[in-house]
Amino acid sequence: MSGSNNPYNGSFGNQMSATASFGAQPAPAAAGSYITDTTTANFGKDVIEESRKQPVLVDFWAPWCGPCKQLTPVLEKVVNEAKGRVRLVKMNIDDHPSIAGQLGIQSIPAVIAFVNGRPADGFMGAVPESQITQFIDRIAGPAGADEAAEIEAVLTEAAELLAAGNLNEAAQLYGAVMQADPQNAKALAGMAECMIAANQHERARETLTDLPEELARDAGIQAVLKKLDHIEEARKLGDPVALERDLAANPDNHEARLKLAKILNVEGRRHEAAEHLLQIMRKDRSFEDDGARRQLLQFFEVWGFKDPATVAARRKLSAMLFS
Repeated sequence: MSGSNNPYNGSFGNQMSATASFGAQPAPAAAGSYITDTTTANFGKDVIEESRKQPVLVDFWAPWCGPCKQLTPVLEKVVNEAKGRVRLVKMNIDDHPSIAGQLGIQSIPAVIAFVNGRPADGFMGAVPESQITQFIDRIAGPAGADEAAEIEAVLTEAAELLAAGNLNEAAQLYGAVMQADPQNAKALAGMAECMIAANQHERARETLTDLPEELARDAGIQAVLKKLDHIEEARKLGDPVALERDLAANPDNHEARLKLAKILNVEGRRHEAAEHLLQIMRKDRSFEDDGARRQLLQFFEVWGFKDPATVAARRKLSAMLFS
């Protein structure tokens, strides 16, 4: 997956540009911008209102508190590493004691998490970094969860665009996912499908070449590679019009019917391709050692379990085999 055919390097159809971003947070104006101080007067704005957008941790502390001095650098480090999943608001209880009193805080340091305008969880004391990380994960969800969900949504949209024939739009989204996650199997397979639809078969195969072993074994990528094999095989099978003439003259020409089925599959005429294979099976299961059934099963593998052509043909195949 290198050179000018690498989807990362160039464009698809001379128009592709990967513009989406994932898990994006507003760029901080400066280090520590996820951390602010507040007052009694500003608590409603800094904590209550802000917590309706994202979780806010409130650190109640005082200058004379030794454990506060231990907790502060660790807490700030973990919050900054969370990159906006939570915000930290610090409140000096010597200067602003009323909020801590209302919350029943009797010892410090105390950290209270506000979510949707209400206290949701908290801890007291100078706890280790690992416990702070676990606390933030519990409040805000594991790191990367939002990005994974966003990527999955983009992949769904890209698949819908591809199915609708909007190749460049689909390729833009697949390319964006590949920039965020270079080893995303769905994005690689989808990009190759875009190339196939644009008759860029060699480029599609190169996109799926020299992948890491585990990625290369992905079922979606394997299905696209088999699809490319079918396309290359179909190119050698002859003229479909001539094959149809042969079948009109001799309906039992199973070799011609098998070739025509493979060509129809490549053309996207899946129901017709399946019907030709089923017709061979009805006439002669011994043809090429049940070759029509084996070919149909290969089609199912490429089409996918839920494809309408798979569902319809599998139903007919079951009726034939088990009736």
